[in-house]
Amino acid sequence: MTLTAPATGADTDPRLICAPELIFDAPAVRAALEDVCASAEPAARRAAAVDVLRKAQDRGRAEIAQGFAAAPFDARGMTRAYTYLTDHLVTAALDVATRYLHPNPNPTDGERLSVIGVGGYGRGEMAPFSDVDLLFLIPYKATAWTESVVESMLYILWDMKMKVGHATRTVRDCIRLGAEDFTIQTALLEHRHVAGDPTLAATLDEKLSSELFTGKGRDFIEAKLEERDKRHLKQGQRYVVEPNVKEGKGGLRDLHSLFWIAKLIYHVDRVSDLVDRGVFRPDEYKTFREAEDFLWAVRGHLHLLAGRATEQLTFDVQVQVAEAMGYQDTSGRRGVEVFMQAYFRHATAVGDLTRIFLSSLEAIHVKAEPLLERFFRRRPKIKEGYEVVHNRIAISDDKAFLSDKLNMLRIFEEGLRTGMLIHPDAMRLIKANLHLIDDELRETPEAQRIFFDLLLKHGNPERALRRMNELGVLAAFIPEFEPIVAMMQFNMYHSYTVDEHTIQCIANLARIEKQELVEELPVASSILKRGVNRKVIYTALLLHDIAKGRPEDHSVLGAKMARKIAPRLGLSRADVDTVEWLVRYHLLMSDMAQKRDIADPRTVRDFAKAVQTVRRLDLLCVLTVCDIRGVGPNTWNNWKAVLIRALYRQTKRGLQTGLEDINRENRGAEARKALSEALSDWPAKDLKAEKARHYPPYWQGLHVTAHVAFANMLRDIDDGEVRIDLHPDEDRDATRACFVMADHPGIFSRLAGALALVGANVVDARSYTTKDGFVTDAFWIQDADGNAYEAAKLPRLRQMIAKTLRGEVVARDALKSRDKVKKREKAFRVPTSITFDNEGSEIYTIIEVDTRDRPGLLYDLTRTLAAANVYIANAVIATYGAQVVDTFYVKDMFGLKYHTVSKQKMLEKRLREAIADGAERADK
Repeated sequence: MTLTAPATGADTDPRLICAPELIFDAPAVRAALEDVCASAEPAARRAAAVDVLRKAQDRGRAEIAQGFAAAPFDARGMTRAYTYLTDHLVTAALDVATRYLHPNPNPTDGERLSVIGVGGYGRGEMAPFSDVDLLFLIPYKATAWTESVVESMLYILWDMKMKVGHATRTVRDCIRLGAEDFTIQTALLEHRHVAGDPTLAATLDEKLSSELFTGKGRDFIEAKLEERDKRHLKQGQRYVVEPNVKEGKGGLRDLHSLFWIAKLIYHVDRVSDLVDRGVFRPDEYKTFREAEDFLWAVRGHLHLLAGRATEQLTFDVQVQVAEAMGYQDTSGRRGVEVFMQAYFRHATAVGDLTRIFLSSLEAIHVKAEPLLERFFRRRPKIKEGYEVVHNRIAISDDKAFLSDKLNMLRIFEEGLRTGMLIHPDAMRLIKANLHLIDDELRETPEAQRIFFDLLLKHGNPERALRRMNELGVLAAFIPEFEPIVAMMQFNMYHSYTVDEHTIQCIANLARIEKQELVEELPVASSILKRGVNRKVIYTALLLHDIAKGRPEDHSVLGAKMARKIAPRLGLSRADVDTVEWLVRYHLLMSDMAQKRDIADPRTVRDFAKAVQTVRRLDLLCVLTVCDIRGVGPNTWNNWKAVLIRALYRQTKRGLQTGLEDINRENRGAEARKALSEALSDWPAKDLKAEKARHYPPYWQGLHVTAHVAFANMLRDIDDGEVRIDLHPDEDRDATRACFVMADHPGIFSRLAGALALVGANVVDARSYTTKDGFVTDAFWIQDADGNAYEAAKLPRLRQMIAKTLRGEVVARDALKSRDKVKKREKAFRVPTSITFDNEGSEIYTIIEVDTRDRPGLLYDLTRTLAAANVYIANAVIATYGAQVVDTFYVKDMFGLKYHTVSKQKMLEKRLREAIADGAERADK
């Protein structure tokens, strides 16, 4: 056994990640096999051989892993090393099977066997736990001897815990099955002789070339492209924050597909040959190699860290892979975020290469023309300087195009105007000449006009921005945009990279403008229908996250950057001021709505004072809606919609009629009047008693539907009775849980514990005490999917809550086994911050606890406050992935605010201890 590093379709030198003799000491292994097989009984020979080979395998794997740890980016050395080790193990298994288990000194012509590697193994690229795909090639029908040899080989390899895919076929079988099945044809494209009869392998080579891999392969290409589209649909787009390294968009499989098609069509053995064929330019080939190396390195580390074949870069593993590859934290950014930005940039590059390659296939007519071309023959009239190639906008004369810098932007406008895509050759030309987009161009009024026309005129800014971003044009035109391209925000809240989030926000704005979301977003739709300054709102959305990834507050720094960028885009001084304000306060409305009690008049008054004008309120409302919807596909829900809508309407009313209208008395009077109308069938005496038993905060904090529910629950209640009302609140995507019982200390905490035990997520909670000593508590809860509970589940929910309130289940003990942080969430760093605010409410101290979320957190916090004799009036819960902000409106036992610093520090200390103890319990 004197194998060298395997030949491969990849463009690499034969270097391995460490010395070959360290990976597999062939003479020593051969001697050891001769030793054990000669001395062992025939029945024990296989087990003895496996023992020798497994030890050699373990030594080899350990050496490769050590070498890879020392050179974490040497993907080619790593993949070749695993292939080299596998070649020796497969060859040794064949040697044992033919020499010691089934010796055949005089084989017939039909008793020949050639072992061929196919697929990734045949290509010579293996990750640590890749499958080993083997083709056992025989000349004619299988004989008893070949069947025995193949079976013994497989058992040896399986006993070494290798995942082996296998088939036993003749050359004729290979040709026939390859013609019928594109998966088999693909595997055969990358076949490689590993061991056994070389003549059979040579025959297979010749027959495949002359009989199977002939012609233009249009059917093969269409099958591979359809397969790719289905894979992308299943795995998600490349900006998904937990990508699949192998199967996802921009992953290794896309590069493999590209190479398979190239190998079949252009008859090349290496990707570098495509440069000679004029398919790729040298710089594009360099991009291919860099992307391939990076993705293989990531996959290698992923396998080694998991100890098995896994391809999904989940959050917990991203941190470990980043550390293994040497990425370190920098100011304002974690190493894992720097690593994932590199990942997404390589994935984007793979997409660019795929477009370029497919256009070359169209040029030689081996790929079917685009579907639009086939069904829509009437083409829009194209402007001078462009031509239509395969229903895409192409450039007639490269030199003429580049002679006017403005053409670098005009072509995107032409694409939107005609509805056609830009030809990949035109994209290549643009990407190769980004230096033309300089300061002179950026400050040209015509360039500014074109840019805003792309945003405002054609109704599809998303398409233009995404293509400009992918080609680097957006970052060239607005250089401050470049750092956020492919930037990942390492948290569970954001589903997209920062640049993709920005584009999603603008896509949402365009849809609202076109009145496509009127039913879902009535307020934002009506604002845009009435009209706003479109340049201002589009610019603010484009720049709102421009400062992400820096040590400073991104809102404050982003506002400073916007003050420089907006004039360069041609905005007037007044518009620049508004854009700056919107970027600076783009989180204000979201924070006020989700982290504060908007039923408290002070909340609305403070927000109104910050906004100052209805014009700003309109713009901020639209920006907030687009920003939240742009976070991820499921982030916006009815709960957030109701909060934003209510805050907008109350603030607008206050700005129009005067802030003095926003007060407790007005709200209380309106609420009591609404209850009288709703309970018009009640006796006047009962109605008067119900309206008299509550304090003012009760009337301002709840909707009339809740007032009606509580009125019915309080009617004729006994002192020892507990009444529960569970009602789906469809307007808010939540279930409203109302509780009435005699008041006693810690009841709010017990209710929080009961709800935690049934797995309910509390999104809002309000607690009031009646003048005659009853508690009226309302919680809004959602299930694990963020929805209201189904009606069928409410009886069991009620039963479990009642058992907990009766003391049959002790929440503190029962939660210990459930209060766990999921493995994939452990990598997130969520520092705890606790603030006290005595200005945000007239009668309460607001305690805001910002920390990591977990199932029993609210119960722990409320139990801690109850133990310190803190009265909780209401709690507002805002969740952002693994982060949660729990806001409590509280008073002390005397009904006063917490003004003294010593009391605040004491409460903060106890809350931090509760959080730390719970976190320790959850991590076990």
